[in-house]
Amino acid sequence: MNVPPFRAGAESPWLATMPALFVVLWSTGFIGAKFGLPYAEPFTFLFIRFALTLAVLLPLTWLFQAPWPRSPALYGHVAVTGLLVHAVYLGGVFYAIERGLPAGLASLLVGLQPLLTAALALPLLGERLAARQWLGLVLGLVGITLVLGGKLAPTAGHLFDGFGMGALACVLASLVAISAGTLYQKRFCTGVPLLAGSVIQYLAAGVALGAGALWLESREVIWTATFAVTLAWLVLGLSVAAILLLMALIRRGAASKVASLFYLVPPLTALEAWWLFDETLGPVALVGMAISLTGVVLVSRPSRTRR
Repeated sequence: MNVPPFRAGAESPWLATMPALFVVLWSTGFIGAKFGLPYAEPFTFLFIRFALTLAVLLPLTWLFQAPWPRSPALYGHVAVTGLLVHAVYLGGVFYAIERGLPAGLASLLVGLQPLLTAALALPLLGERLAARQWLGLVLGLVGITLVLGGKLAPTAGHLFDGFGMGALACVLASLVAISAGTLYQKRFCTGVPLLAGSVIQYLAAGVALGAGALWLESREVIWTATFAVTLAWLVLGLSVAAILLLMALIRRGAASKVASLFYLVPPLTALEAWWLFDETLGPVALVGMAISLTGVVLVSRPSRTRR
């Protein structure tokens, strides 16, 4: 079944709003974790989410006649990427939020991924960093130091206000995983079809998280209306709609707009968390967030080529 192409004249207003819509959807992933974790443990929660996502994506691969990787080795590389960018990344974020890490802070920390990716690309891929990118790395470190410093609670029973080192270690593992997964995908998975690749990634991540749930968790789920709505949103709004939006943007050459708007994800998540959960950041932490985001922009902005 072939999906008819959109008419060029009719798609312009819709195309203009798609990058912003994608970023809004992406920012709500951290909010969904906060809503759903009181009713299911992290690995169990994510396993159910990925199983339902596959139930939706597999028919879509038939609907859109999605091509599949051409070699078994490529399937393996895509699966490794899925383990890094879905199982470890999301598993770490969900565990960190369950342990008390604010959703806005979690979004900011993993939003430093371009900084770590740029730093790792230097020794691993031999890529050279411009002076602007080095400045961005320094600003990112300074900013996140201010953010974490603003959350210090030395008089409490733990190091940070509302969460401990365990939560910070989990989200830092997520940051490393998403950065490593990005580099691995760039090195081994270039040209993999997005929709079929997503199916393989979610399948690999689902198997790993299912094993983790069997080994580490009770697998008890409290099925409430809140949990069901949250799960439906994470599956349909993020794992399916956001992926299809990204696929459409890439096909229409608008993916660069998503990259530029990604800088808005941490402050947007922080605003949503303040509105929904009364999460707040102090003045020093807000300044640190602004400095960190400036560093991310400097690292991520493409260099101008001279003619």
